Amino acid sequence: MDFNRSFGFLFLVVSFFICFSGCITYSFTGTSIPADVENVYIPFFPDQSQSGLGNLSDRLNRALINRFINQSRLSLANDQETSDAWMEGAIQTYVNRPFSIGGNEQANRNEIQISVRATFQFASDEEPIYTKTFSGTATYDVIENPVEGELEAAETALQQISDNMFNDAVSSW
Repeated sequence: MDFNRSFGFLFLVVSFFICFSGCITYSFTGTSIPADVENVYIPFFPDQSQSGLGNLSDRLNRALINRFINQSRLSLANDQETSDAWMEGAIQTYVNRPFSIGGNEQANRNEIQISVRATFQFASDEEPIYTKTFSGTATYDVIENPVEGELEAAETALQQISDNMFNDAVSSW
């Protein structure tokens, strides 16, 4: 009899957790943003990497704006003075190096690695939420698609960076 009661209680507890575990969610849709933060300023990050790719700054800026505007309730501010939060920094390094070597001892895949130093701060705070370096990497086929492959790999690396910058900003809210 005691076994049946213990089993029944255990069954009830396990059933409860199974039924309600799907009800617990966590989201970065803007619900955790402080009420007094309505907009964010995201300027172009200067490209100090000497990469030779002329649009890295523009690509990073678009990725960051898309992330903050589409994944939160924030609007885009026109300048830092009127913003509730801002992000600033610079593209520091761009490295394009062999990743894998083919049978003829030539690289058949290259890896792009980009690093960006960034600061994120609320206007109401004296100290930034973070000041740190973010990195992103991606590989591409240098034999079949060297030019477009490099651009796509750079885009992928910048997307990783913008995702991490956004996640680190909202994780502190």
